[in-house]
Amino acid sequence: MKVRDVMHPGGALVAPETPLSQITAMTQEAGVVPIGEYDRLVGIVTEREISAYGVNDIPNLTARDVMSKPIVYCYPEEEVDDALRIMNKHAVHRLPVVSHQKRMIGVLELSAIAGRTRH
Repeated sequence: MKVRDVMHPGGALVAPETPLSQITAMTQEAGVVPIGEYDRLVGIVTEREISAYGVNDIPNLTARDVMSKPIVYCYPEEEVDDALRIMNKHAVHRLPVVSHQKRMIGVLELSAIAGRTRH
């Protein structure tokens, strides 16, 4: 099975200058917020990155301050088993799916893989 068969397509990029207070609400809804510049993925923010900061710090921070770099990602034509190995190695539950030009085209979630393989 290929990543493209299981991934959630889409995923709008958020500017690195976006206040962390806005990013916090987005992570609660989507789990992962892709950060981009010039239509290219440059980082991601999850609840894990946000939880490393105190509540008093959040109003003073932006996505650029807390985003994960380097980015761990996969390609749509990769096998799901290969993506699972990447997730396991980096202890993540979600992977951005990017084109070879590093443009985000979707998100692969561990829960989607588990749901798909049960059928």
